[in-house]
Amino acid sequence: MKKLILTVMTTAGVAAQAQVKWSIDNAHSKVGFSVTHMMISETEGYFKMYGGEVSSKSETDFTDAAITFTVDVNSINTDNEQRDGHLKSPDFFDAAKHPTISFKSVSMKPAKNTNEYELVGELTIKGVTKKVSLLAKGSGKTVKDPWGNIRYGFKVTGVIKRSDFGLTWNAALEAGGVVVGDEVNINCKVELIKAK
Repeated sequence: MKKLILTVMTTAGVAAQAQVKWSIDNAHSKVGFSVTHMMISETEGYFKMYGGEVSSKSETDFTDAAITFTVDVNSINTDNEQRDGHLKSPDFFDAAKHPTISFKSVSMKPAKNTNEYELVGELTIKGVTKKVSLLAKGSGKTVKDPWGNIRYGFKVTGVIKRSDFGLTWNAALEAGGVVVGDEVNINCKVELIKAK
């Protein structure tokens, strides 16, 4: 009897620790950003190629979720080839030496509002790793697509300083100020697919 109870408890413990695995649906996700241009407007861009994995407690509880994410710097797109080439150069990302941007979560805790999380992780850009804090707003529920896949969505936002990662190129404006702002707004839309 004692062995039976111990077996049941052990099985229950393993089940409680089981993680839900997710992959990113690139066809329905976007890794975007924007930065102030000449102090008067914003230039937007995004990365075409990226990938990552997520492990969560359940299909709708992402507290303490484990997240790894990698971006291909050479896939940057701001709808201007000349500007994209400059962004890949040593003045900015130096894609030849540092072809990827990576993120690894440190913690993911519930935020003030329902289905929102404070996502803290280590962001590595141009060989420099800094801890950043982002806001991840979840869809709150899953949906099953016509092919039987379970899906969940997130909107991830935050602000980082490019100078923290060695992206310091700039040019002064005649009337004062600079061409490119230091603060970069992160704006990602991520659709997850549960692993089968």
